[in-house]
Amino acid sequence: MDAAPQPPRPVVTELRLSAFKSHRNAVFPLGPMTLLRGASGTGKSSALQAYEVLGRLAAGDTLGEALTAVEGGAPACVPHGARPDAQGRRGFRIGCTVDGPAGPVRLDMAVQAEPELRVVGERLTGAGRILLTTALRDPGRPKVEAAWHTAGSVPVTRAPLPDDRMGTALLPLRVAGKTAGQRMVLDAAEQVVVALRSVFACDPRPEVMRAPVVARDGRLRSACDNVAAVLGRTRHECVTRHAALVDAVGAGCRGQVDGLGVQVLEGGRVRGVLARQQGPATPLERLGDGELRYLALCLVLLTGPGVLEVDPAAEVLPARQVLTVLADGLDRCLDGGQARELLDLAARMCRRGHIRLLGTVRGELARVAEEVDGAAVVDLGA
Repeated sequence: MDAAPQPPRPVVTELRLSAFKSHRNAVFPLGPMTLLRGASGTGKSSALQAYEVLGRLAAGDTLGEALTAVEGGAPACVPHGARPDAQGRRGFRIGCTVDGPAGPVRLDMAVQAEPELRVVGERLTGAGRILLTTALRDPGRPKVEAAWHTAGSVPVTRAPLPDDRMGTALLPLRVAGKTAGQRMVLDAAEQVVVALRSVFACDPRPEVMRAPVVARDGRLRSACDNVAAVLGRTRHECVTRHAALVDAVGAGCRGQVDGLGVQVLEGGRVRGVLARQQGPATPLERLGDGELRYLALCLVLLTGPGVLEVDPAAEVLPARQVLTVLADGLDRCLDGGQARELLDLAARMCRRGHIRLLGTVRGELARVAEEVDGAAVVDLGA
């Protein structure tokens, strides 16, 4: 007998920036591999920041914690030129659509940034229904009034929720799931939360990648400063993918690369090295900035939540999870050959369905992206 078809994995298919920084009424369709292209100041980085903020809120962060992803915090998110109302209030609005087993589900949030940081409105819609709404009724209380679909003896349930968190992320703890309506709400909320929190914001920083690190520090951080420890781990735990990483790195670094490993130093520390069949190994600190960024990005694309510093979705089997990599400045420091190799690798991994990529490009990568099968390029400021 043929195996039963698997339900679709929850993924974010649209990012909406209704009023965020330089964006107004902006809608970005997101595929498995989406690259935002444009000159400086067109809002490429802002789109990734908004996505990361939504991901942090879905993971349970407060507004203040989530907005550390944006330099300048909440005030920097307010649209340029926005004037305060009579009460001195200014804010921003962001949202997304998540496809999955529950069908397309829309989430939209309105945030007051000044004079106090708080959620002033949230709406979750799916299956042609409004599943959750929140609204600020009493500015003197740190609460919003929430109403969610019940479809039982009482059509709507009302309760206060904190005004500094995403209400959708709190629903699994508040909704009993006894009625068909409640189960619809739970399915939609869990789909959104699973998709949004499965995100890894990656910005390899060569200046912090060259130093030896503690060997047991084996979950890769966003800056990739502990890449040496991760290489020491993957060569033993992920043999097949580590071999693929060696091949990928060899295509983007000078000279023949026969292996990636570590040298053990005193004090439980390790140094990353490129093994050469001829001649001594090359320590990572000898590599150029472009080579280091290329190596780190290849590592991210070829691994997953078990290796990267992300919060895994415990209620979803690993084989059914999709990790979205956010890579601002994907082509920074890369030459043309490295850019093409990295894009080809990203396209291959995204086609497998376990990795999605949202990146920004400006230089060489922006020119070659059009030729890569599976890459969707969105021009900003055109």
